[in-house]
Amino acid sequence: MNGTIGKLVGGKSVGGKSVVWALAAAGALFAMPALAADLKIGVVDYGRLVEESPQAKVALDAIRTEFGPRQRDLQTEQATLKTKEDKLQKDGATMTEDQRSRTEKELRDSYRDLTRKQSEVQEDFNGRRNEEMSKLQRVLIEQVRIYAKAQNYDLVVADGVIFATPALDITPQILAVLKASAPAAAAKPTSTAPAAKPPGK
Repeated sequence: MNGTIGKLVGGKSVGGKSVVWALAAAGALFAMPALAADLKIGVVDYGRLVEESPQAKVALDAIRTEFGPRQRDLQTEQATLKTKEDKLQKDGATMTEDQRSRTEKELRDSYRDLTRKQSEVQEDFNGRRNEEMSKLQRVLIEQVRIYAKAQNYDLVVADGVIFATPALDITPQILAVLKASAPAAAAKPTSTAPAAKPPGK
């Protein structure tokens, strides 16, 4: 009997133990599709979580509020320099050569200083935004994990998904959880100053 089975496996007679291992391996291969079908898999659109979650809005509003005063100071300084530049163009013809040269130099120096300040504010803004986005990422990932464990998911994937049926998309459910916990996140005081646009916007 073993000789007959052995001829069917590999074309030559093999021992009884080898036949058992071969049959076991073949059975495992046939069982894999059934195992995959039993897995509970979810897909999350991480970009949508960042765009639509109230936690993301709170973080961005806090940064804009923090940088609002500096941005307004730059806008005021820029308007002042523009006024001086317009005055120079208007009164330049009646000024002495020395006065005109001195005023032009002052304007160039002031614009150069303004550009430096704008660059510093932009760099600081980008640094704070990256810092807050890193914190937000940890919050979002933790919420996804909590939800996945509570709903008995075996696997949840996000970035790198080429295709997924809508039935696998659990982004709306995650957003619902994030919105439900939003009051606690928004209750943390940031600043009473009005929000400002990002530097350079």
